[in-house]
Amino acid sequence: MKQLALPFAETPSYAAEDFCEGPSNELARKWLEKPKGWTNGRMVLWGESGCGKTHLLHIWAEAHGAEIHHGPELRGVPAPPDRPVAVDDADAAAEEAALLHLLNAAGAAGQPVLLTAQIPPARQEFSIPDLASRLRGSLAVAISAPDDHMLSVLLAHLAAARQLSLDFRVQNFLISRLPRSPAAYREAILRLDRMALAGGAKISRGLAASVLADLTSPEPPEDKLLQTRHFRESEGLL
Repeated sequence: MKQLALPFAETPSYAAEDFCEGPSNELARKWLEKPKGWTNGRMVLWGESGCGKTHLLHIWAEAHGAEIHHGPELRGVPAPPDRPVAVDDADAAAEEAALLHLLNAAGAAGQPVLLTAQIPPARQEFSIPDLASRLRGSLAVAISAPDDHMLSVLLAHLAAARQLSLDFRVQNFLISRLPRSPAAYREAILRLDRMALAGGAKISRGLAASVLADLTSPEPPEDKLLQTRHFRESEGLL
């Protein structure tokens, strides 16, 4: 009997041992070790979706006992912090004024602030000039695109996390054809896992080709969208 692959939300792991280190995030890792050197006590870690910035933010927050805020949920006047502060998706803050209040309060309390964003502050648009000034006056560090070796490691790591067995033909097929984006790799493994579960089939080159076709389709079916729209929640593995 075939099993139905239900669209359960993904639960990412942000443990330090699950992070894939490589040249693309080496500079970020070095700066995270020395918050006293951050410009004005703030650092903006930026890069494309799935590059690992959220994972690094959680590792840093765990190491420094920082309070974590989520930009899309940031509203009102946050309480003055008594410990370091981390703001994930700061460029998607629900209220710019709330983010500004938090930065000002952290600065007054002498607490470092780590923020993540998809683009650097210099390219962001702000409606509050003071917020633009604060963020553009912060250290901004990019996580660059991963190299071939790191993408191979990421693919193996994602497959192992789901207890999937990928033979070398499937691995080579995916690496040679997937977009060079960590988010695309996460989405591909997620779909492979669910398609294999639903069909009770071994992961083959043919199944991988089907997943790749779905990923590159301009308008995937709505039921597939409902099952697979979770790769951002899984940002932690790189």
